[in-house]
Amino acid sequence: MSESRPTAGGASRISAADLFLFNEGTHRGLASKLGAHLREGPEDGATFAVWAPAASEVGVIGDFNGWDPTAHRLEARASSGIWEGVVPEARHGATYKFAITTADGTVLEKADPVAMFCEVAPRTASVLWDLGYAWHDDEWMRGRGERATLASPISIYEVHLGSWWREWGEPGRLPGYRELAARLIDHVLGLGFTHVEFLPLMEHPFYGSWGYQVTGFFAPSSRYGTPQELMELIDDLHRAGIGVILDWVPSHFATDAFALGRFDGTHLYEHADPVRAIHPDWHSYVFNYGRHEVRSFLASSAEHWLSAYHADALRVDGVASMLYLDYSRKEGEWSPNVFGGREDLDAVSFLRQLNAGIYLDHPDVQVIAEESTAWPGVSRPVEAGGLGFGFKWDMGWMHDTLRYLAHDPVHRRYHHAELTFRSVYAFDENFVLPLSHDEVVHGKGSLVNKMPGDDWQKLANLRLLYGYQYGLPGKKLLFMGAELATGHEWDHESGLDWGLLEDPAHAGVARFVTDLNRLYRALPALHERDADPFGFEWVQHDEAETSIISFLRRSSVGVVLVVCNFTPVPRHNVHVGVPEAGRWAELLNSDAHEYGGSGQGNFGVVEAQPVPSHGRPRLVTLTVPPLGCLYLSPE
Repeated sequence: MSESRPTAGGASRISAADLFLFNEGTHRGLASKLGAHLREGPEDGATFAVWAPAASEVGVIGDFNGWDPTAHRLEARASSGIWEGVVPEARHGATYKFAITTADGTVLEKADPVAMFCEVAPRTASVLWDLGYAWHDDEWMRGRGERATLASPISIYEVHLGSWWREWGEPGRLPGYRELAARLIDHVLGLGFTHVEFLPLMEHPFYGSWGYQVTGFFAPSSRYGTPQELMELIDDLHRAGIGVILDWVPSHFATDAFALGRFDGTHLYEHADPVRAIHPDWHSYVFNYGRHEVRSFLASSAEHWLSAYHADALRVDGVASMLYLDYSRKEGEWSPNVFGGREDLDAVSFLRQLNAGIYLDHPDVQVIAEESTAWPGVSRPVEAGGLGFGFKWDMGWMHDTLRYLAHDPVHRRYHHAELTFRSVYAFDENFVLPLSHDEVVHGKGSLVNKMPGDDWQKLANLRLLYGYQYGLPGKKLLFMGAELATGHEWDHESGLDWGLLEDPAHAGVARFVTDLNRLYRALPALHERDADPFGFEWVQHDEAETSIISFLRRSSVGVVLVVCNFTPVPRHNVHVGVPEAGRWAELLNSDAHEYGGSGQGNFGVVEAQPVPSHGRPRLVTLTVPPLGCLYLSPE
């Protein structure tokens, strides 16, 4: 038997200060302290450390010791709950787990909660891995803060890596990080998006969870390649001028026996209270945000993806489920907080602490909340009483708009408020307007098939939706396949239907998305005041009978008029009030022939007449095409 060496003195990676911060709940750098780390010399082995306060013994098992739980035992670090030791035989690429003896003598074989890499599912061991990588994105990193402000153009292409593209004839084989890089970059650059957002790439054993049932909060999914291959993908995206947003899931975790659940024989990471321990929607464990060490674990996970992988933003999944004790629970299935309310005070405190720490360490990144309720101040600073996120998804806009567009156009006049209600709250938060993966799964159908009418009208409605989305204040997000106007629900087991681009009508939708991104990035009026009420003015908001709306977007240097017709009837001689004299150029027309439209419009330009209209000193007279969207600006 070859015992692990003690780690006292200089051999330990964990200082007394680390122990204090960890137990206090304020450590953000556990990635370099816990888990497995190679020592400096090639023959020096590796240090192993794990938090298991209720364990009576902890050992390291792996392919270097025949998986013998008695071969390399770790030592407890005072009363911190951390066990630590050195395994001289451990090498890069070794597979391992922790053998944890519980208080009743049961031996649990657990994957490393802070593993840098894992075996490919269905295997469950952790992999000892050196994260060394030579980055080449210095120019991007120096300037990325300027690309992520409230005034910056941010348009996001949301991607599920395993189903974005598949080799023809190989439906069961998943693509790799490196295999996708060039193709993905070319596509995103061609469409003009500023950022890619990846559905969770953290290790998850069940592919069908899309990455939202996480077991490895520090490890990228090995089903797509190594950590360095993911780093290279992000590096290449940065060098191409594309930002990277990673979905991150601190709201719950997978119940697989090898992972975090009942880690040392007790409810360590999850709530002990059975009412709070299980998430009713996802049948997963809920983190105990009131436990200091769990806060340190989660904050360190976030820090790891921002530092080790150069992520430009984290999109935090399931924030609403964290905030409310009664989320998806019926009467009698939840307990109120100490004040009798439904708010999870521990989760609120954790989110504020998390965001304050991230922005302190990384002032040039963003943290984005997927939060579906009216919780106040989600994207307001912690010091002002907010949760401290930089942006929040506007789920209300997504649901209201898609519900409105599902109505037959003849009935839309009766539902006009579904279209205009957003203006009541549009600047309460810093919003991202998402048309996300959640709207094209579980029987909801594809975006284009949510639209009424024949094939032409469906595609026209879709272009109108995108034009309306890009005209409104707020950053933009489209899920992959939206640019193809794909006719079927997203299927994580198969790639996108790229053959649709051979159809001129579908290629026209992609061309329209490209031109939207081009204009959105080029015109400050469309992005500079996305979070500023002075950047938006209604012109026509109450013309329900014709289902026409128009509004102005303003910046410090320009103005854009957006006009939308939500009926298939072309509207001629439409008077729209404008603030400036002269010629107004038709910058974009969703009904143009090149997009698959009927070609109705205004021949590229209209002249403002000195006749007051809609509270403005002049008007333009327009042809607003059927199911069409126009962008105009003074020449």
